[in-house]
Amino acid sequence: MKQIIVIVGPTGVGKTKLSIELAKKLDAEIINGDSVSIYKELNIGSAKPTRKEQGEVKHHLVDVCSVTDYYSVYNYQQDVRKLLNNSNKKMIIVGGTGLYIKASLYDYVFSKEEKEASYKKLSNSELILKIKAFGKDIEMPHLNNRQRLEGLLRKLENNEEFTTNKDKALYDFTVIGLTTDRNYLYERINNRVDTMFKSGLLEEVASLQDKYSNSRVLNTAIGYKEFIPYFNNTSTLEEVKEKIKLNSRHYAKRQYTFFNNQFNVNWFNVNFDDFDKTIYEVLEFLTKEI
Repeated sequence: MKQIIVIVGPTGVGKTKLSIELAKKLDAEIINGDSVSIYKELNIGSAKPTRKEQGEVKHHLVDVCSVTDYYSVYNYQQDVRKLLNNSNKKMIIVGGTGLYIKASLYDYVFSKEEKEASYKKLSNSELILKIKAFGKDIEMPHLNNRQRLEGLLRKLENNEEFTTNKDKALYDFTVIGLTTDRNYLYERINNRVDTMFKSGLLEEVASLQDKYSNSRVLNTAIGYKEFIPYFNNTSTLEEVKEKIKLNSRHYAKRQYTFFNNQFNVNWFNVNFDDFDKTIYEVLEFLTKEI
């Protein structure tokens, strides 16, 4: 049976590093489980894997769309399931966006509005493929007739009978959680934000300033939305930095709550002085578990 490992935990706890080392040792590929790393332009504030790290192990769903594109949890669910269903490789899903990960692995069925919004991401050829997937003898509209293609897909999806059980897992997987002392975690988060600013976060955000008006992610993602008052001359850069730190710490709290309530997590305390020990402990556990 194909091995699926999920690595979760709060921001700044070492999930990326663990995923890469496990992937090397297990000959696995990595699926990004962070909703911000999906976007091409968001590099520093997202803390996505570096080009070097991505070169060491094959990564999926990193840099797949622009900040002005529409990409929802429904789109993510479909993309992850396609990877899991069509590949024979071991897969490691790693990230901190709990809802994205759970919607992909459990029996989440989305509303008509969410599905229709997702059509915006699809090309006409991809719409045709989704229509054909229903397996029916259908008279296909012309490739260039976008309106009829969307209308037909909408009709087919609305006529399907959907049931949902958000606690029913659709795959066999093992969830690994990384954790550490709460105060130490907050210190790491604060230092991480300082490093982002030194690495050019302001410059990255400034280059995207004219796209804020039509980008959902720039207006909602931590590390980016906090700059809006700065652009409007109602806050200082130092206030922006402190707000990012505060929001990141609050987000870490919510992540713990979600993971503990929604997943059966096997938690490991991270040894930051000797991360190899943490890798060994997780590998030893996985060897016994699977």
